[in-house]
Amino acid sequence: MRRGSGDLHTINSRGWAAMPASPNTTASAEAKRPPDPRRLAVIEEVLEWLRTPYHHMARIKGAGVDCLTLLAEVYERAGIIPHVEVPFYPADWNLHRDAERYLDGVMRYAREVLGRDDNNPPQPGDIAVFKFGRCFAHGAIVFQWPRLIHAWHNAGVVYADATQGQLAGRPVRIFDPFSASS
Repeated sequence: MRRGSGDLHTINSRGWAAMPASPNTTASAEAKRPPDPRRLAVIEEVLEWLRTPYHHMARIKGAGVDCLTLLAEVYERAGIIPHVEVPFYPADWNLHRDAERYLDGVMRYAREVLGRDDNNPPQPGDIAVFKFGRCFAHGAIVFQWPRLIHAWHNAGVVYADATQGQLAGRPVRIFDPFSASS
């Protein structure tokens, strides 16, 4: 356990943060190749945002963030993307519009990864975008698939499982921000 952090993760011998075992969590990705230092930087940064309260359009670690601004801040601070000015958007825009505004923004900085399955799961640091309402409008950072870290409207920045709760069964698209910055 990381001393003084209070988070429910430990650092294994390779430096990856690990959560308690889940029957749905795959460890095969870590066993296949050494971790990319850029992915590790993203995971280390997003762990620092845990317990930040949810606040629409805010982007201050420990004070407030939403699911979109969490992605912008984490990938910027990890050195993956430049600063992104997020234009104003209503909190419920995805319930009333068909325009894929969230996806359009993600695709400026990341490449969609097709063909992910149990043998080729999303990698730590990838972006998962879930459909809520009429479009894909909720982003999360892959921790170790199906484990995610995201900003949730009534909980702040927390761990989640893509196969359980509000995320279970929703259409999801996976994006790799590292191939776009290589």
